[in-house]
Amino acid sequence: MAKVTGIGGIFLKCADPDATRDWYKRVLGFEPNEYGGFDFLHSASAAIHPEGARTIYGLFAADSPYFAPSEAPFMLNLMVDDLEAILARAAGEGVSELQPRESHAYGTFGWLVAPDGRKLALWQPASKGRPRSA
Repeated sequence: MAKVTGIGGIFLKCADPDATRDWYKRVLGFEPNEYGGFDFLHSASAAIHPEGARTIYGLFAADSPYFAPSEAPFMLNLMVDDLEAILARAAGEGVSELQPRESHAYGTFGWLVAPDGRKLALWQPASKGRPRSA
């Protein structure tokens, strides 16, 4: 039976795409591709997080407060290699953490809000032999 094997892209409308692209570069370290977007190779994620690299496709109730303060009907969860360093860079750019960090058996999370009001979850998957951020 044919099936979906992953997410091939996420495409967002932005009030100012150039400024938003620059924010993602400065604050989160995204590297632009030749088309003005950003690529994340599955092989690169698997090399860094051999037991944790995955894409979650989660569904929430329409009235869930989990995406707050964003009013968008979605939230982006971005896999990171060093949560502590990314949040420190964000703070250096004047971007505050939205809520306290959380650690779970499957990894550690921090949250920011992007320029267009989207809530971003930053997820450092847990790896055997590698301590998680606090």
